[in-house]
Amino acid sequence: MKKYLAIVLALVLALGMFSVAQAEPVKVGVLVPAVTHGWVGGITYNAQQYCEELAAAGTIEYKLLTSSNAEEMTAQIDEVTLWGAQAIVIAPQWTGMEVAAQAAIDAGITVVAFDMDIPADGIYKVTGDNESMGVAGAKYIVEKIGTEGIVVALPVPPSGSVSELRMKGFTETMAEIAPNVQILEYATAFTREDGLKDMADILTANAKIDAVFSLDDETSIGALQAIADAGRTDIKAITGGGGCQEYFGIIKANPESGACSALYSPLMIKDCMDVAIAVVGGETVDAVKVIPSQIVSAENVDEYIDPANTVY
Repeated sequence: MKKYLAIVLALVLALGMFSVAQAEPVKVGVLVPAVTHGWVGGITYNAQQYCEELAAAGTIEYKLLTSSNAEEMTAQIDEVTLWGAQAIVIAPQWTGMEVAAQAAIDAGITVVAFDMDIPADGIYKVTGDNESMGVAGAKYIVEKIGTEGIVVALPVPPSGSVSELRMKGFTETMAEIAPNVQILEYATAFTREDGLKDMADILTANAKIDAVFSLDDETSIGALQAIADAGRTDIKAITGGGGCQEYFGIIKANPESGACSALYSPLMIKDCMDVAIAVVGGETVDAVKVIPSQIVSAENVDEYIDPANTVY
């Protein structure tokens, strides 16, 4: 009997030690771009906020580093590896980090990339869905103008697959649900300055426009300014994309503008952290997590406004 009790006691102690070990914070290196404005700045802001929240809860111990180029971020992969990171969450804006990322993975570290591909075996990735942004934008515009009219689309060719996929989702959906809508394409850029300048030219060239398919929130901010400056009231809807707090404020303050954003939010960096923690904890996680887009409009914009976020 005593021997039996001793075995039970040993098991209880072992399980208790296991539980304590499991409760230890996960060491996470978080590597983000050193940008203080725009969508990329939003990534850094949300990463910092979530790291602080998780650290306060005892879930993680973290080292958050910012960089201005691929060389810096590559060196930081080595730095957090030496620090003892069990996971690395990386938001690359440049190519050229695959060797360092692969070395970290080979060393047993979980590596999760945000939005961009890093060609390394065993890497995890969290990304938004560019094509679904176009689909959501098309459906929103048709809800506002019906199945007839003129829509100006603002692709951004230098952004490569980002613009291509958003335009693909938009044009294919419009062809399916509103084939009689006329689509006029004008190339622009992901800045409010270009949105303002290019939209002013478009308004001059087109006496009537029913809606604007913009791919980016900051482009939309400039386009809305051009529309207001021109005193145009014919435009019933304008889309956007990203998750810009300033644009959300405009949507809330001007519901009559028909403005919306197809969410492709820097908040997704939080999903990267969750994936990293889950994998380190032994959970089975898909190698790629795609987060579908959703529309933020005057009807639901209050859910997405963060007064503390003055970055993006």
